[in-house]
Amino acid sequence: MLPGNPYSADCPTRRILDRIGDRWTVLIIGILGGGDARFSELRRSIEGISQKMLTQTLRGLERDGLVTRTVFPEVPVRVEYSLTDAGRTLLEPLSMLRSWAIEHLGEVIASQDAYDHTPVARELAISKPR
Repeated sequence: MLPGNPYSADCPTRRILDRIGDRWTVLIIGILGGGDARFSELRRSIEGISQKMLTQTLRGLERDGLVTRTVFPEVPVRVEYSLTDAGRTLLEPLSMLRSWAIEHLGEVIASQDAYDHTPVARELAISKPR
């Protein structure tokens, strides 16, 4: 197997990075790290995610082998999602990213505020179409 080069436009590793770097993926994997969950539980737990985005993200994660979907033949049918072994390997690095974001939130917000008050940012805001 050839080593991947995510800096190359046609390298499959770029698609994998796109998947695991997606905000919805990060949140879904974080929740499933706590155990299996039904679609409705995921939807309630992740504020702002639409049904369509949750469905698309779960399908992509399943296709990539990071999440498994189990259908229980009950009335009504019950469907649960869980992490695969490969999906569980993402818990630690994603947890580190989440911790970094929480730890540096104040600094990032302060930098954004400072930038937003620069002449360049004001010029961009004026010229941006609404």
